[in-house]
Amino acid sequence: MYATGKKNKNLALFDFDGTLCKKDSFTGFIFYALSKRHIVKQGIKILPWIQAYYLNAYPAHAMRSKLFRAMFSQANAPDLQHIAQEYAASLIPQLNLPLFKQLKQHQALGDDVVLVSASVDVYLQHVCNLLKIDLICTQTEQVNHIYTGQYTTPDCSSEQKKLRILEKYSLDHYSVIYAYGNSREDKEMLALANYTYMVGVDKIMPKLPIDIQIAI
Repeated sequence: MYATGKKNKNLALFDFDGTLCKKDSFTGFIFYALSKRHIVKQGIKILPWIQAYYLNAYPAHAMRSKLFRAMFSQANAPDLQHIAQEYAASLIPQLNLPLFKQLKQHQALGDDVVLVSASVDVYLQHVCNLLKIDLICTQTEQVNHIYTGQYTTPDCSSEQKKLRILEKYSLDHYSVIYAYGNSREDKEMLALANYTYMVGVDKIMPKLPIDIQIAI
């Protein structure tokens, strides 16, 4: 149950790749965490799917799952988590400054801020720890401190973003809901919000009753 005070709070939902983060953080993590030899060796095994993806003949959500399985199956969890923590710290100075400022404004107002991403928890949990925000994303499986390469949740994109948000938050307990995205995979999330911002489409972000200066 939510406390009564929640009714006076706002909820701010941020996509990550292409929105709060200017780059494809998942691909970036692969090149940060793994050797070129491993990437090439495993990439060759799924090359037909990679080619189909770039020809728009294989969906992004399926490609992400296949790529994670190919690259991270049997990875040692403590070792990968150490790398993921370093990678997360390296992403913070590269965040999209206007969106990062908007996020900090939401925090200053006391809003609940949530990162909602199709990317994986391996490094996104560390990003959210650094930003002091909540996380909804694609969850990965570990068995005996080894990554299996499998997901424990569906790929958190499109309709899954909406479902996961509704599963975790009672939206009628919030005064206003804001959502920030950049692609068609964010449309269902944005449809939940009172105020939205789509990167590359909207010119002005929702106006908040506070303006702060941030240093990155």
